[in-house]
Amino acid sequence: MIFSPVTFRLLKAYYKLMSDAEEGLDQSMVASCGLCCLDCHGHTGRIADLARDLRKELRAYKYDKFAKFVSEKGFMKALGNYDECYAALGDMVKFRCKKGCQNGGGPPFCKIRKCCQDKEIEGCWECEDFGSCEKLTFLVDVHGDAHIKNLRRIRKKGIDGFLAGKRDW
Repeated sequence: MIFSPVTFRLLKAYYKLMSDAEEGLDQSMVASCGLCCLDCHGHTGRIADLARDLRKELRAYKYDKFAKFVSEKGFMKALGNYDECYAALGDMVKFRCKKGCQNGGGPPFCKIRKCCQDKEIEGCWECEDFGSCEKLTFLVDVHGDAHIKNLRRIRKKGIDGFLAGKRDW
């Protein structure tokens, strides 16, 4: 069978995409900052699923009534904050992101992604200033220096090497 050049390119792109998906090497899952969306709890959905399941169990056991009862009796006083806890679980259920940062997911306010777009680079690993960049500092409270380690790995090994190897979160 002979394919037209356009059909051939589409098939080639499809098989590349399928091959990468099978290996888990979707390069678009590497965020501009060097974190890998595949490692994010928002992408995996694990925390959201656990929170959803816990809320379901709490409702089934009418835990709100139990929490009120025992906290008013002076036993397990922290359960007096049950409604706040239940609401926090609700927020966790909503924290899902399947797109990845490079595909429009992630925080809409991300200054790092915007900077990379303005500089017309794929990610901070292509920037000489990432080691001293102030835009990356907001990640430290949650990720420590994981993103910096990852940026160094990407610079050294490339994205495919990074995805196939050790990744920090």
